[in-house]
Amino acid sequence: MAKVIRQVLVDFGVPKVGTAYADITLDTLYEVYQNPRAIYFVVELEGKVIGGVGLSQLENCNENICELQKMYFLPECRGLGLGNKMIDLCLEKAKEYKFEKCYLETMTYMKAAQGLYLKKGFKYLDGPMGNTGHYSCPVHMLKEL
Repeated sequence: MAKVIRQVLVDFGVPKVGTAYADITLDTLYEVYQNPRAIYFVVELEGKVIGGVGLSQLENCNENICELQKMYFLPECRGLGLGNKMIDLCLEKAKEYKFEKCYLETMTYMKAAQGLYLKKGFKYLDGPMGNTGHYSCPVHMLKEL
């Protein structure tokens, strides 16, 4: 999955610092999502990993807020409704895990993703929450669960 994430970020011209590209945990996602209130969904096509999305407690936040994390899809699976389905799965899990809100960060020019987030009930925030280390992601959104 780390390879998919890095490829998508490079394809979109996302900075390599201050984004998921530089996350020290990117190569150990399986271990990272072994927490009781965390999950990562991987999408495969004919044995090839083509995308995924995760959910976990928002880092450095004392509130009961989860973060929708590392949602990336290779070009061959975009536009098929997978993002919509994967967000639904994550939001269902967030409610099951008893989170009160769901937070996310993205890039300004990722308009298709923002459109999907808005349709799912996320609203824009004036600034970041918690401290994810993704200081190069200027768009912050939150959804009440």
